[in-house]
Amino acid sequence: MMDSKDLEAEIHPLKNEDGKAQENHENCTEKERVCKKPTGFAQLSRWRTAAFFLSLFLCLIVVFAFSFIIPCPVRPLSQKTWHRTYENAVTYSFLAVEDVDKDKVQDIIFAFKSTNGSSSFNRSCLDEGLSTPCAFIVAVSGTDGSTLWERPVTEDVHWMECGIEQLGGAQSPGCLVLGKLESLTAINSQTGEALWRRTNNFGANYTLMTPLLKIPDVDGDSVRDLMIFTTVREEIKTYILSGKNGNQVGFPARLGLGRKAVYLMYATKTGSDYLLFHTVNSLYGYSLKDLYSMATGMEPKLVSLKQDPQWEKKIESSSHHISLLSSGDIRYMVKLPRRSGEDILVVKSDMAELLSGQNLESLWTLNTSRILSKPVLGYYKPDVLDVVLESTVGPNRKKIVIVGSGSGAVQWELELNSRARSPRPATLPTANHRSTFLFWGEYQAEANETVRQSRVPFQNLYLFHPSYPNALLELANSTEQIVVFDAVLFERSRHACYVLLTGPQSSEEPGLVSVMKRKLKEDITDSKVIWLGQVSGDSEQYIKDRLYRMRFQSQI
Repeated sequence: MMDSKDLEAEIHPLKNEDGKAQENHENCTEKERVCKKPTGFAQLSRWRTAAFFLSLFLCLIVVFAFSFIIPCPVRPLSQKTWHRTYENAVTYSFLAVEDVDKDKVQDIIFAFKSTNGSSSFNRSCLDEGLSTPCAFIVAVSGTDGSTLWERPVTEDVHWMECGIEQLGGAQSPGCLVLGKLESLTAINSQTGEALWRRTNNFGANYTLMTPLLKIPDVDGDSVRDLMIFTTVREEIKTYILSGKNGNQVGFPARLGLGRKAVYLMYATKTGSDYLLFHTVNSLYGYSLKDLYSMATGMEPKLVSLKQDPQWEKKIESSSHHISLLSSGDIRYMVKLPRRSGEDILVVKSDMAELLSGQNLESLWTLNTSRILSKPVLGYYKPDVLDVVLESTVGPNRKKIVIVGSGSGAVQWELELNSRARSPRPATLPTANHRSTFLFWGEYQAEANETVRQSRVPFQNLYLFHPSYPNALLELANSTEQIVVFDAVLFERSRHACYVLLTGPQSSEEPGLVSVMKRKLKEDITDSKVIWLGQVSGDSEQYIKDRLYRMRFQSQI
């Protein structure tokens, strides 16, 4: 039989353990003198438990607050298509895209000339003390085309540029407007309010060279400054203006390069800033340091204003001339981004030549003929930058050529019927590290030459993606006069659209001016597939579905 003590231990095991612990405590040996006291683990365990439940309670409060009390930011709902019109007006060849209202959706800034503004603001030229008609600057929302701000600025717009950082000392970028009546106005692009106004001192019968040049702060007011070039007869004048208040810094410097000079700003790998001027058939180089010294009569104190030894070797010290391999009239200069810097594409009447941005050595040349517009950059192969060239190949006929920037080899080409003043191409980067190419014209596989010359070609918008080199999508057409065309990602890596500014220009009779945004996917759905060569095994609907599901990415 089981002993009574064992039976008690089996029935009450905890009691038995307590008894043993009590017995051991009573039987402390006299050698130890002091029996060990119970440790503080039990008390510490209680504090740990309390801290755990307190932390859990605080976490639940935070989750509850963010889930039910604090509202999540509302993402703006962008309309797929919107259209705004302005009656009895003319417009200008200018359109800027930037986030005006800071809702993470790109907005549109443009200008039109009319007696009164739109019905949204009911502002007239007389409100700003201007005679009628006058030029209005307007910003419209990229989400729905509503007017964000609108203001009359000047009698007529001679030139305009937006996205100028620190203009007027403001935190947001601004716009600079040059009026034909000698007015120079800086505008806050978020509010449309004037930051400063100045009467320019460019003299009479001048021609402004564009774009505006943003230079480091040279007058010590912690705001980046501006450099403007004008041509009068056969002379180029250089003006430095304070970006904060528009005051002139120093005095005009003079360059004897000829009336038809065009320039390009370039930053070398060593951090030196240079300006490349081209006349009809010559190329010249000036460091920003030299231009500053010429305009102020002083040596610059800024460390950033310096010269590049490699470039100085290629630039003749007295004439500032740069030798080129190819001949012909220079039409355009374009910077080509590289991983190690930028190269420079010089497009001439009969040849395109790529110069190394490191030492101005020629990398390759390509025969061209009668280039129509400034080259556009895109990606025909993944992560390999290419150049899109438009050239005339006959009466009412043009050729679109995609050229590899690494070798100058032709990647793809297409001939189209084209009318005068056709918009230049545009590109959008896609998620597969290539680009979507958009261009205007009229595709005809085979057309009678007499018929082609006897009528004005249609204006059709085409989409091409290198994933399907034999397929071309005809998206839309337009019978109106297109002043500005651009392709834009209105939201980061999404909402791919194109924008059209149409209507009579400032030199023409007033009429209907309109600005329109259309989402690319909407046009792809109703598009027509044109097979350029051998028909692939894919159906037309398959091509349209794949391009409809195509994703885009923002360039950094």
